[in-house]
Amino acid sequence: MPSLPLPDLPTLPEPFLILMCLGFTGLLVILRFDAQRFGAAEYDEPDRFGNVPSLRRRIAWYVLGIGGVAAVYVMHPAPEIQLFLGPGDRALSITWGVIYGVAGAVAALVVAYWRYRHLRFPEVRSYPGALINQVATAFVDEAVFRGLVFGWILLLGVEANLANVIQMLIYALATRTGAPGRPKTMLILVMAIGLASGYVTGITGGIGAAFLGHAVTRFAFFLTTGHVGQPLPKGREVEELERRRRTPDGWTVIGSRESGDG
Repeated sequence: MPSLPLPDLPTLPEPFLILMCLGFTGLLVILRFDAQRFGAAEYDEPDRFGNVPSLRRRIAWYVLGIGGVAAVYVMHPAPEIQLFLGPGDRALSITWGVIYGVAGAVAALVVAYWRYRHLRFPEVRSYPGALINQVATAFVDEAVFRGLVFGWILLLGVEANLANVIQMLIYALATRTGAPGRPKTMLILVMAIGLASGYVTGITGGIGAAFLGHAVTRFAFFLTTGHVGQPLPKGREVEELERRRRTPDGWTVIGSRESGDG
């Protein structure tokens, strides 16, 4: 049977496509604000009863984030050039990605020893889920904030360094790591990731190096601290409570209240 001729469909004007891309960008930023509801990103932590976040909700967050980025990539006339939605210069991306990753791993070691005085390796069974979460989160974050948000701000004519600071502040707000009761270490980490990722994105012309360095940094913090991004406030971890209960070096316990001594 011969195929029926299809009518010529009018193409959407470019300004309309740009507006649609801006709308998707706004929705993706809101999705990052809502990561806690999905139990994704730095909220992929067991609650105080030991219950882990819903796998379906986490997958839904990943799919919505990656799908939204893909939609902008398809609709925008120059996504890799204007919105950094590409790997960038290959040699520069590999070089800066490795430098970024090494620096992030060193920072994770420093924080672990400063906070816990040792490495807090998590249970081996948690590695696959954490790895998927960290990689997917790193991609969504880099594509949305160092790709779309950073790119749109630069298109407005904002100076590059100022644009980097602005996207970092938006990113820090979206992660909610500065909320009351949250450890300030994570807020500093998120701000450092935001600035470093924006810097290497501007240098390489794409998000490849930022994605690599961000993913390595996140997973390094998981391996060294045992958390994907929400450690307890300082003084609340098991090791810290134990150190406070422990008898100071050089002291001798003579009796106890229960035994009636002393």
